[in-house]
Amino acid sequence: MKIVFMGNPEFAVPSLKKLAASNHEILSVVTNPPKPAGRGRKHINTPVAKCAEDLNLNVMEIDNLNSEDTIQNLQKLNADVFTVVAYRILPKEIIAIPAKGSINLHGSLLPKYRGAAPIQWSLINGDSETGLTTFILQPKVDTGNVLQQKKIAIDQDDNYGSLAEKMSNAGAELLVETMDEFEKGNLNPYAQDDVKATTARKISAEMTIINWQKSAQEIHNLIRGLTPSPGVRTLLSGKGLKIFETEFIKENSALNKGEISIIEKKYFSIQTGAGQLIVLQVQLEGKRRMSTGDFLRGVQFEVGTCLG
Repeated sequence: MKIVFMGNPEFAVPSLKKLAASNHEILSVVTNPPKPAGRGRKHINTPVAKCAEDLNLNVMEIDNLNSEDTIQNLQKLNADVFTVVAYRILPKEIIAIPAKGSINLHGSLLPKYRGAAPIQWSLINGDSETGLTTFILQPKVDTGNVLQQKKIAIDQDDNYGSLAEKMSNAGAELLVETMDEFEKGNLNPYAQDDVKATTARKISAEMTIINWQKSAQEIHNLIRGLTPSPGVRTLLSGKGLKIFETEFIKENSALNKGEISIIEKKYFSIQTGAGQLIVLQVQLEGKRRMSTGDFLRGVQFEVGTCLG
């Protein structure tokens, strides 16, 4: 089939590579324009744009999806299908352009976790399993008829970075399989059960601040869901402290919530609303990310020190 691929982040790159190596023809790759980043505010291309250029594919960097020029330029491509992986919400006028429809790869087993952050929320909620869904796009976000699904196990040591990588590679396989079977007419799209739908809202800045009233397990899962980015933070002696890796125990100490309960050579523990959080990797404001063992060699504090 003749495809227009749409995507932005690293998560979409394996899908683009896999489609480019398939029997399908990629007419163009649609992505966001470069954004200024870093201290020098240099304009940086999206990972999808970089990948497309490496593959010698035509790239369309679109800012305004609602403009007449955008719609006309996409119509001129005469694509069979638009394939969307971690891009933006498409206007109904664009969804309707391709002859055979628009297909999306989503990082959950729809209708569970409709929305912007399905991988993060599966970890935050402590799930042991998640998955991927290919479906036909509709104007209402993540509600279209399902084409195929694939289950993915969540390991206990998975965080957002490791799970997203695992799912992006599995998603690329699923997407190409979907495109192959869709072209042959072998798929029977079926409606989602809206009664079972849950949402995965966008991660907010407020969510990155640790609430020590919550249980150690809840905080541990929050850290898993937001590592490596945007990270979860608290305050230690007035300085920002990001926590990237933890374990937890259900036993409580005699300390108050938010107070350091144990200090050992390679870790320290914090009393929470239920149980203790064992901290294994941190980054103090203005410093590099490091193991707690390295951190403790350069910082002095005592049992009973309060965080937050």
